[in-house]
Amino acid sequence: MELHTHEWGGGERTALLVHGIQADHRTWRLIGPELAARGYRVIAVDLRGHGASPRGTGATPRERYGPEQFAEDLVDTLPAGADLAIGHSMGAPALWRAVQQLKPARVVYSDPAFVYDRPGLGPEPFIGFKRFGTRQFITSMHPNWPAEDVDAELAALALWDTDTALGLWAHPELSVLPGAPVVPSLVQLADPSGLVPDGDAAELRRRGFEVRTVPGAGHSIHRDDPAGFLASLDGWI
Repeated sequence: MELHTHEWGGGERTALLVHGIQADHRTWRLIGPELAARGYRVIAVDLRGHGASPRGTGATPRERYGPEQFAEDLVDTLPAGADLAIGHSMGAPALWRAVQQLKPARVVYSDPAFVYDRPGLGPEPFIGFKRFGTRQFITSMHPNWPAEDVDAELAALALWDTDTALGLWAHPELSVLPGAPVVPSLVQLADPSGLVPDGDAAELRRRGFEVRTVPGAGHSIHRDDPAGFLASLDGWI
């Protein structure tokens, strides 16, 4: 499947951006231009079932959506050998599964949902959020977000296929920590991270990942604290 993409800049280096569940390329509206200003050609995708990309095909959500399908689409769409690739939340396990073929020089997994099948987590809250995620509700959850980010969230929700959530949780066997990194890899964590507890962070370090925390940032680090997001990449990009 060839995904819809959005680009910023035209630098000699290439950066790839992969959003999380419910979002689309607009989630990177600040980070994309910042990376472009640093000399990157930035390519952000809409995952299948999100934004302007095609919906998945198949008889069941499990057949239409899951980390492996997302990864295959990334390989089909994005150039290999990029200088940098960043995956947020559910975009992180998709990117991880594509890294072997995409082989970017460096990878950042931002508050990654490697292990998403945990007690208390499931597709229902995400599906419910599409129904009840009003402007007022989103603003109450993220009081520091500018109006442009709230607009982007609402626009992405309107286009999002809720079967992506059902499909993900139909693949519990893929809800695992990654093995040793194929390329130099940074795990960037919220403070605290609801997806990567301390034990998992320690295990990722043991397996060879660099792990850094952005103090005070929520799960959407790139929107909660764009400056902190970029500062945590210092020395990495």
